[in-house]
Amino acid sequence: MVVRRRPKPLLIFLVMMGSLLILLAAVYLFLASPVDKNSHEKIEIVVPSGTGVTGIAKILKENNLIRSEVLFTITVKSKGNLYLQASTYLFRQDMSMEDIISELISGSKYNPDVITITFKEGMRITDYAKDIAKATNHSETEVLNTLNDRNFLDNLRQKYWFLTDSIFQDGIYYPLEGYLAPDTYQFDDRDVSISTIVETMLNEMEKELEPYRSQIQDNVHYYMTMASLVELEGTNTDNRKMIAGIFENRIAANMNLGSDVTTYYALQYPMTSDLTTAQFATINPYNTRASNMRGQMPIGPICNPSLSSLKASIEPTDSNYLYFVADKNGNIFYTSTLSEHEAMVQEIKDKGDWIW
Repeated sequence: MVVRRRPKPLLIFLVMMGSLLILLAAVYLFLASPVDKNSHEKIEIVVPSGTGVTGIAKILKENNLIRSEVLFTITVKSKGNLYLQASTYLFRQDMSMEDIISELISGSKYNPDVITITFKEGMRITDYAKDIAKATNHSETEVLNTLNDRNFLDNLRQKYWFLTDSIFQDGIYYPLEGYLAPDTYQFDDRDVSISTIVETMLNEMEKELEPYRSQIQDNVHYYMTMASLVELEGTNTDNRKMIAGIFENRIAANMNLGSDVTTYYALQYPMTSDLTTAQFATINPYNTRASNMRGQMPIGPICNPSLSSLKASIEPTDSNYLYFVADKNGNIFYTSTLSEHEAMVQEIKDKGDWIW
């Protein structure tokens, strides 16, 4: 005869409690998990000042960012005296409840009023003025007037070592041309001051130039001007270094630099079509095609160059070349004599690769 033992009440209780705890843990893990772990879309929510935990839970639930208002409220209160900060947040449905709570505790760094302005390499100050006008509450004219305000410029001159008296030469169109570092910047809102934008760009330029300060500070305007030329004539660091070396060779030989891009800047024309012989001959301190510009650099920068071009102007490549020409595909060809140069130009035209 087999005698069956009845389970002890304590054992039954422990098994039931264990099962219940496992079930509760599973429920908690589910309810605290991301609503949709595959969704990376940012959802903007606003937590008004004075909103309590239950109010925040309701906002999160209404935006489908948490699974349970009750669990959210219990979890926050179980952690002690937490302060959930009022702000504007960007949350995602792939965030867990704990991740959302952590961000609410630390506070949001997101500012919906922030504006982003991208200043491209090789563009002129007049282009930058348009960019600023589009992104802020300032007009293009207001920007340009500020950039030519002598009191404003004098204050900047005192603050930044690389701004010298050379930027105030007679004939300079825009004193800060060439000195504003191209990059993407963020500002608090559309009311950002023009001076803040300018100084932010100059601060970045200072960072870029500081490693080369001992090499360039005695003639920084020359290097900035050279950098602006090779920015528009070249396409990468290597060919820009080669072009910078060629320009130096031409200056040493008392030749015109003959850089077409300087003529476009002198005339303030866009580089979208060819110029006439008369236009190339225009007497202007920027125009290195002019007859009076033998052995001379333009009076100042003609665009705002990249760091690559700055490096090229400081560390040019030595060569015996005196000429270069580019085709419409961006290929650059170097020659030592005028006859070789003219032959190369004709070869490019015969192939149908002339830029115009």
